[in-house]
Amino acid sequence: MDNPPVKVLLVDDDEDDYTLTRDLLAESPTNFELEWVATYEAALDRIEQRDYDVYLFDYRLGERNGLELLREVVAGGCQGPIILLTGQGAQEVDMEAIKAGAADYLDKSQISSPWLERSIRYAIERQQAQQKIREQAALLDVATDGILVINLQNQILFWNKGAQQIYGWHSEEVVDKNAHQLLGKEETLPRLLEIQQIVALEGNWYGELQQVTKQGKEITVQSRWTLVQNYRQQPQSILIVNSDITEKKQLEAQFLRAQRMESIGTLAGGIAHDLNNVLAPILMSVQLLALSIPDDDRSQQWLEILENNTKRGADLVKQVVSFARGIKGDRTIVQVRHLVGEIKQIAQETFPKSIKIKTDIPPDLWTVAGDATQLHQVFMNLCVNARDALTDGGTLSISGQNLAIDEHYARMNLDAQVGLYIVITVADTGAGIPPEILDRIFEPFFTTKELGQGTGLGLSTVMGIIKSHGGFVNVYSELGQGTKFKVYLPAVKAADTESEEQLELPIGQKELVLVVDDEAAIREITKTSLETYQYRVMIARDGIEAIALYNEYKDEISIVLVDMMMPEMNGPNTIRTLQEINPQVPIIAVSGLAASDKLNQATMMGIKTFLYKPYTAKELLTAIKEVLQ
Repeated sequence: MDNPPVKVLLVDDDEDDYTLTRDLLAESPTNFELEWVATYEAALDRIEQRDYDVYLFDYRLGERNGLELLREVVAGGCQGPIILLTGQGAQEVDMEAIKAGAADYLDKSQISSPWLERSIRYAIERQQAQQKIREQAALLDVATDGILVINLQNQILFWNKGAQQIYGWHSEEVVDKNAHQLLGKEETLPRLLEIQQIVALEGNWYGELQQVTKQGKEITVQSRWTLVQNYRQQPQSILIVNSDITEKKQLEAQFLRAQRMESIGTLAGGIAHDLNNVLAPILMSVQLLALSIPDDDRSQQWLEILENNTKRGADLVKQVVSFARGIKGDRTIVQVRHLVGEIKQIAQETFPKSIKIKTDIPPDLWTVAGDATQLHQVFMNLCVNARDALTDGGTLSISGQNLAIDEHYARMNLDAQVGLYIVITVADTGAGIPPEILDRIFEPFFTTKELGQGTGLGLSTVMGIIKSHGGFVNVYSELGQGTKFKVYLPAVKAADTESEEQLELPIGQKELVLVVDDEAAIREITKTSLETYQYRVMIARDGIEAIALYNEYKDEISIVLVDMMMPEMNGPNTIRTLQEINPQVPIIAVSGLAASDKLNQATMMGIKTFLYKPYTAKELLTAIKEVLQ
């Protein structure tokens, strides 16, 4: 099949020039179909009526000129390539023609048939190439990735709609701008230059970059750089494809932090169990000594110091357990607005006068189901930390709001769920937290305070308590700008609460108690305490020995105390076997942890009374009396 003719429109007011152009095209092997118009107005009319493959505009067109015609038809949407013909080859005219959109310019005094043919052919090929680029660019605009092309001087040549969505800039705002200065942070510029050198040597680069959007928001992108070469295999530009992975990185960071905290929590829980086994006999021994040592002021003072410090150690362990497992206290309907009011009053009376206390809690703040004492501890801890950060004075503010968390927000926070929350924000205008330690502040025993000024358990306790309430904590801080802790708690409707009666310390009636514990010190001190208060006691070192004793003395044993964590036979298995012997056997489960799988198992087996080490004699006797009644 023959190739279709190349349609050419010549706009020239000189008929001799038309004849010359016709003859030159006729000499070419290419099949040209030439049409001619002599005036500016006729050219506009002909171009509007039909399409041509290429246009030849003479610069001289009576009172008008070809440069004006070029600008007008390009502005009107003419897509065909246009070649400007000049009589004298003035450089300034030629450059203006290129800027206006001309595909080429030719000096009529030097035109030959091959030269004209080659210029037309190249103009058509460039036009076709540009059309393909436009089509490809349209496809690239469909992509969600940010796609841009920069030249070797870092100027942006192409910017797709995906880039607009990621960074906020429109194409017309960024073309010819320096990409590194526009998207990068000052501290990342050396890294970008290093990447550019890698691309020049190896042809490509792949990795993560920290960049900024039009609004100044910092984002993380997965970036792929590819070197683009011209037909001579010379570097021409760099194609960059960026994917916004900010949300993904945030979720990864939360997940890794959660894993680390879980591991630390497991370790802390194990340590707490062992420490409770150490402290339990000390605490009960002190209480027994108080009964047997002469009642002189000095001896009792020593015993009181010993007991108080042992209890302090026990409280410290409870804080660790609160972080590790989340202690569940008594849950009631709590109006946090009242707690904040109490804390504000305490802060105003005890904090330095250089610290201004501000609160902004709406009167319609939703209620939560929680332990008021524990929540008070959370917000007091946060306020004390804020006070310590305000060494030179400043503002401590506590604010609250009701928040309905949607699916998008929940995706950004691993601990959040769709639903209603209240948010309490404790903010200060202090020095801020260095970014390198921000991820560690909730770890137990981690502290930046000087020796003796803190245990490092305050924030870990905050985290443990809030998690046990089904909430989560976010922290925002910037050096020199202060710190903001946001505590999220699930909101509930108010409900009536039941009060519990306090029982007086009871005395036994010679009932026989079987104490099962693998810790000798706990066995002995529990035995002594019970015998002091008119109980009889049998002891067993493990579950196997306990089963043997109970099987022999089941008609005499009134109640069994079973430790949940023992070798040979653990607590749940011991309870299960005891219940097989006597389904009605009264049992108290004893544990060094306030929450564990073994306690859950005991609960499922019908155990309703629990003792947590270290326990006082009063707690021990009260629990036994409750079960026996």
